[in-house]
Amino acid sequence: MRFRPCIDLHEGKVKQIVGSTLTDDDPSLLQTNFTAEATPSWYAELYRKDDLAGGHIIMLGPGNEDAAAQALAAWPGGLQIGGGIRAANAAGWLERGASHVIVTSWVFRDGRIDMARLKELVSEIGKDRLVLDLSCRKRGADYFIVTDRWQCFTEVIISKDTMVELAAYCDEFLVHAADVEGKCSGIAEELVVKLADYSQIPTTYAGGVRSMNDLDLINRIGGGRLDVTIGSALDIFGGKSIRYVDVVNLHNLLNH
Repeated sequence: MRFRPCIDLHEGKVKQIVGSTLTDDDPSLLQTNFTAEATPSWYAELYRKDDLAGGHIIMLGPGNEDAAAQALAAWPGGLQIGGGIRAANAAGWLERGASHVIVTSWVFRDGRIDMARLKELVSEIGKDRLVLDLSCRKRGADYFIVTDRWQCFTEVIISKDTMVELAAYCDEFLVHAADVEGKCSGIAEELVVKLADYSQIPTTYAGGVRSMNDLDLINRIGGGRLDVTIGSALDIFGGKSIRYVDVVNLHNLLNH
């Protein structure tokens, strides 16, 4: 299990928000846990110093391109980027220093996987530079992939067949458990077990991590096969329950 750090950008600033409250319909519903005084490049430089490659920058809505470019410039090749990525702009973000681009909404249309778009993207940049974001929410007994800032349910279920099929077109998966994202309420244990069982390529889980015990739990029930990212609970994002230095030390212990 590796620690994959994050830089979530909203209105050009590093923020931690409750993911399920992000919507275009009513901005007043947005719940923000933390707004950083530090710049995006400060976070990128911190991750570079601690050799935490493979973290991600997520642009949550418009107005984040300059901030994202600053972070990428601080660590060329060290960070992935997502948010509004499509075939027309993917190569441009790789040229600006992203190691991978992260895509969700553009390859899901009308509730289904748009294989033509997915193949176009792979043709444009290659599967080894693509991360598919399979962020999901639970409905009934299943986890469904959600798009458009986690507001729109698709018909695609997180299943072994789905993940095996999509693994042929990408290098990694990133999966936010959107129901618990930003709430520091504990992880989605059932989803962690499913992801560890189904995925054949590197997969990063995000959502609900509130303590070092949760990291131990992910490592144990995920059989060490999943990576993890942490947001609002982390002290560098205003959290009170997890110290960044402790996570780095755990990462180094498990991976060196």
